[in-house]
Amino acid sequence: MQTTQHKNTLEFAKEQDQNDPLRRFRSQFHIPKDKNGEEQVYLCGNSLGLQPKLTLEYIQQELEDWSNLGVEGHTEAKNPWMPYHEFLTEKMAKIVGAKPSEVVMMNTLSVNLHLMMISFYQPTSERFKIIIESDAFPSDKYAVESQLKFHGHDPKDSLILWEPREGEELCHFEDLEKIMETEGDQVALLLIGSTNYYTGQSFPLKKITELGHRHGAKVGFDLAHGAGNIQPNLHETGPDFAVWCSYKYLNSGPGSVGGCFVHERHANNKELKRFTGWWGHNKQTRFNMRHEFDPIPGAEGWQLSNPPILSLAAIRASLAIFDEAGFENIRAKSVKITNYLEYLLKEIEGDQIEIITPQNPEERGCQLSIKVKNANKVLFDKLMAVGVISDWREPNVIRVAPAPLYNSFEDVYKMVERLKALL
Repeated sequence: MQTTQHKNTLEFAKEQDQNDPLRRFRSQFHIPKDKNGEEQVYLCGNSLGLQPKLTLEYIQQELEDWSNLGVEGHTEAKNPWMPYHEFLTEKMAKIVGAKPSEVVMMNTLSVNLHLMMISFYQPTSERFKIIIESDAFPSDKYAVESQLKFHGHDPKDSLILWEPREGEELCHFEDLEKIMETEGDQVALLLIGSTNYYTGQSFPLKKITELGHRHGAKVGFDLAHGAGNIQPNLHETGPDFAVWCSYKYLNSGPGSVGGCFVHERHANNKELKRFTGWWGHNKQTRFNMRHEFDPIPGAEGWQLSNPPILSLAAIRASLAIFDEAGFENIRAKSVKITNYLEYLLKEIEGDQIEIITPQNPEERGCQLSIKVKNANKVLFDKLMAVGVISDWREPNVIRVAPAPLYNSFEDVYKMVERLKALL
């Protein structure tokens, strides 16, 4: 990684912004302001993405159609509600590297995770264990533990944790290989967060998929911190399923609808166990009401209910911006701006902070996790007080994520200057 060309000056940061091909997109988002009307340095898109200005227009359209058309909006709205989720599919598929038939926007992340485990966690008396990374997001751990208990297994014996080595923060793929060598015959599912929420480490998804499948296990990924941040290339990578939320890097609003990927090799398997609902039924006969369940081929066949249109409208607004910017360009800027943030942080003298995220851009997204010496949240609180919006995670990490669509190099420079002053 080259840092020699970087300069620790405001002029350099402004020059980078001037040369940034994505700079025009910042003005398409609402940037929070402080009590004096000054824009805050918002580096928290890994927790909640900012609102696109387009969102109001997209939601307003659906409110108007609801007001003017009532129930007829399902077929007569400008963007008919009946197929509305389909308007998102192609753009979302590009962002996660999938075929449109493999992707659907539905429910929320943990709900989708449970639905996927109904289909892809099928324990037997010999093969029943699940592997997750040791510091997986708590909701994933709770979901997995509840599935194990539901099937009559004790998580103490059936949940295997892929852990960092003693004294380290990051997981090693070689250690996962060793787990599979010893436990592989008993492992039914590998469920890994593609990009760890705490450390920011992105895992080698293709290698993990191949490893799991080689040992006869199913493989799924939680892309909560991956979708819109890294390119998981889900179709080529080949996991059985993946799930994600849309309110972090995908800027769809708090608690908005999540996404789901089911690989096309499972598209027409009607024998695969699943929980079902009418929106996953054959579109041609869905409203005949009295037919036996006939799943739609592909990911759509896992839908349960008709979707919340106002939430999908917000996602559609953000996806329009992603599509215009091009995800390859977004990822390229992500690497560049995060490299600059890393360079500036390393310029700070002293040992009060340490970056625990991998240095290799291929092993991270745009988040850097900063470990604070003596686990003191005071530094984070002081940063908030001077207009830097980041994210604290217990016990001792400040998470900083320059989102490429709306963050600038000047944001990054200002954040580090204020951090230095506080240190």
